[in-house]
Amino acid sequence: MSTVLSRVPQQVQGAALRAVFALPDPLRRLIAGPPIRKDGADLALDAQLLLRLAAVTGSDLTAATPEEARATLATAHALLGDSTIPGIRTRSVRIPGQAGPIPARLYTPVRLAAGSPLLVYFHGGGWVLGDLDSHDSLCRYLAKLADVRVLSVDYRRAPEHPFPAAADDALAAFQFAVTNAGALGADPNAIAVGGDSAGGNLAAVTCYDAIRFGGPRPVFQLLFYPATDATVRRRSREVFAEGFFLTDADMTWFLDHYCPDRARRADPRLSVLLADDLRGLPPAYLATAGFDPLRDEGEAYADRLRDAGVPVVKSRHEDLIHGFASFTNVGRRFREATAEAAGALRTGLALRSRANVVDIFRPTA
Repeated sequence: MSTVLSRVPQQVQGAALRAVFALPDPLRRLIAGPPIRKDGADLALDAQLLLRLAAVTGSDLTAATPEEARATLATAHALLGDSTIPGIRTRSVRIPGQAGPIPARLYTPVRLAAGSPLLVYFHGGGWVLGDLDSHDSLCRYLAKLADVRVLSVDYRRAPEHPFPAAADDALAAFQFAVTNAGALGADPNAIAVGGDSAGGNLAAVTCYDAIRFGGPRPVFQLLFYPATDATVRRRSREVFAEGFFLTDADMTWFLDHYCPDRARRADPRLSVLLADDLRGLPPAYLATAGFDPLRDEGEAYADRLRDAGVPVVKSRHEDLIHGFASFTNVGRRFREATAEAAGALRTGLALRSRANVVDIFRPTA
């Protein structure tokens, strides 16, 4: 972040950011610059404005060290986050893991009946960044709109804990949720997994592991722009290599930290797209963004699920960028796209839940 802006209190920066997004469209367009069209799609004004403001502040996803990148993300969360969504209770949860307790946070809509569905959520951040706080706003948003409990999982991160530590923790978290559904207020037969980016990877891998290892399996998977193949750089990584939030260089940095042994990158617990057999996996809602380096591998995974007989909704938001689900507090277009996913989650889970099947479309307010 620039030296001048770093001296401004974060509360003031956040208020200024929201004020810019609240301006009339002609003024926002003036700040954002001329419209951007690429690969046959027009970038949303909300997305372009966010990118312009990020360029002004000098914010990047990666840095010289993971510690520096994590500090930058924490600052961004302070600017973009919103813990004021009403009607959501939270409490801390400790999940037993292979290397010790895994911190988690449970989000519960205040009027949600006991025995209702639960989403086990894995945050994004390239398996290196992110934590419970960085995705607090998104988890609150999903809990509110989908009318569902959300268990956000703070899995082990690389490079301190390389592959497959995060995947091991993700599976342990899902199994814990099933085993302890009663204590969490959830229906053990209506537990889904979800995540964004690297978290979407972990959610998909958890579904794959649950089938492969036997035992309980998720009933639904909510995947925002997931990473699914660490072995191939598809066309979208070339077309959107830089300038649209997540860059090709960022993905290389993340993978080099998470799985430095390139010989292991074809393992389906990382490159789930390469799994031999995807039959029997739970229904999925998979969202991609048109201006995203990960677009093509996410859509390739949706196609493979469909070919395996798995019910899939593949939704490309052509005008958005990677990470859009984390920006619901500042842009209407980000909220619209994320609300679509929340609706798919609510429907998919309610159809499996004893508590919600009758009133699936009741208001959430």
